[in-house]
Amino acid sequence: MDTDGSSISQSNRQPYATGMLLYLLPLFELILGAFFLGMLVSHIQQSGLDEQRHSADISCMTYTDRIMADLKSGMAITDSLEQIVISEDGRCDKFYQVAKNLSNPSIESIQLAPAGYVSYIYPEASSDLSRIEQLDEEAQGEYARYAKKNDVTSLQGPYDLKDGSQGIVARNPIFLEKHGRKVFWGFAIVIIRVPDIFSDSLRSLDFFGYQYRLLKTASPWDPTYVEFYRSEKALVDPISHWFSLGGDLWELQLMPDSAWAASSLSQVVLWSGFAILVLLAGLTHAVIRLEERRKYLRFLSETDKLTGIYNRSGFDDQLDYHLRRHPDQPCIVAELDIDNFKFINDLYGHPTDDRALQTLAASLRRFFASDVVIGRNGGDEFCLLLPGETRENVAEKLRSFCAVPKTFVHDDELHAFTISMGYAEYPVQSSTREGLMRYADAALYEVKLHGKNGCRAYEDGFNAIRTQLGFRLNDISMNLPGAFIIYRADPADDELLYANCEMLRLTGCNDMPTFFDYTKRSFRNLVAPAEQDSVQTSVWAQVNADCADINAYVRFSLVRHDGSQVQVLAHGRIVEHSSYGRLFYVLFEDVAKHEQYYSVR
Repeated sequence: MDTDGSSISQSNRQPYATGMLLYLLPLFELILGAFFLGMLVSHIQQSGLDEQRHSADISCMTYTDRIMADLKSGMAITDSLEQIVISEDGRCDKFYQVAKNLSNPSIESIQLAPAGYVSYIYPEASSDLSRIEQLDEEAQGEYARYAKKNDVTSLQGPYDLKDGSQGIVARNPIFLEKHGRKVFWGFAIVIIRVPDIFSDSLRSLDFFGYQYRLLKTASPWDPTYVEFYRSEKALVDPISHWFSLGGDLWELQLMPDSAWAASSLSQVVLWSGFAILVLLAGLTHAVIRLEERRKYLRFLSETDKLTGIYNRSGFDDQLDYHLRRHPDQPCIVAELDIDNFKFINDLYGHPTDDRALQTLAASLRRFFASDVVIGRNGGDEFCLLLPGETRENVAEKLRSFCAVPKTFVHDDELHAFTISMGYAEYPVQSSTREGLMRYADAALYEVKLHGKNGCRAYEDGFNAIRTQLGFRLNDISMNLPGAFIIYRADPADDELLYANCEMLRLTGCNDMPTFFDYTKRSFRNLVAPAEQDSVQTSVWAQVNADCADINAYVRFSLVRHDGSQVQVLAHGRIVEHSSYGRLFYVLFEDVAKHEQYYSVR
């Protein structure tokens, strides 16, 4: 039951399921306050920001034109060479003199490539492209063929020069007029050093307090932008302007060094207002955290840690609340447990029986509707509240659940287990929680007395019979006035599995490990060596003589731990066990004592 008195659905039991909704309140406060604070700060900042961007836009436009002009000044050298070659009908006899006059510090190399082969270079030792065939060479061919096909000066690069700097290659295709048609002559080529060609423009941008980034498309046929040159800082929301040159699209991005910094007044308003909002949200959050902590502690107090369902206290609260809220509505209270749970515990250990409990709890959650309240009384006992149900309506459903196969895993193997269940109806059989639980418990133990693995409703008279189950198997085994063992009913493997206290006394052993050690866990080793074959033959002859008789009787000399022997009468019975298969349950009687106390006088 939640703090407001409402019932929690079994399928939605989470420690913070309700409390998480309360966190929306401080979040709403923070968001709403931030909205109005943002409007105020935005109003203060907007005029200053608009002025910054307008100024940056003008600067970006101006320096875009300057950088384009700088690049064109380098490319213009190829235009001059083109005019000389055309005017001299395909010759350039004074190439070196002309190149020297055209060159400047930002020019790495000036070249002519008649028919696509670089044949003239100024200065000769400077170029990385010396005597390279332009049209067919892998690195240069695409750009050269593009320039020739489109009769446009192409730009390739940047790429590394020998001195560690970078350069771009401008190729201007030259065509001569021959017999009324244009004939390809070759290329005028200039290698331009970058950023030397536009260094003045970049220095001006630095001087006026701008961070910049220059990009270009990878090639005329590849629209992907690549970074050509940049300043130190990363740009945030930059102003951009574009220009087209050499078949490529170029972009200049600008941002002030302050990165569109807000005015000092807006910063004061922003941080002061934010501090107030955080303080308010923090106070709200602290109050909610205290409430959430209280709810979480309550959740822990009413939840079974192993299975995640209600513990007995939590189940009692839910049942009491339901009876108060729906006094006129029928309901069913059921109790169930795992059959032979102590055997599972003893045989497989606590981790495995924990898995069996978790499996049963998960099976209950899957099988029953979300309004059914599921709890664990403790140990292997579980309880159910089924609202709005009567014994007649629910009987088949409960029988169906009991009949569903249930398994747990041990050593990667599935092992089956069964359950027993009893239930009682409100208000026909009892109108109180205590009475319903007591009657359901009585019905459960009625099932136990009749073989387990079943389901039964409470009937008058069940309360008195629970005392019949007050004897534990361990008590009976320890105090049974007769020696008793269990071993595998297999001629090839007669492994001893169990011996009671009287058997330990008969064989002279102090404890079970001593018993198993001296017998080497074999029934055959209890028999005197001279009689072993005859005893085995007699036992199996009796078993096989009549399949309807599962008993065997034999007298033999039993070898004790100290090597002495005692005559015993053994009465054995074959039993089919779900975990071990065929077993012999055997009772022993000391012959001497039998004759002493039972002889006719």
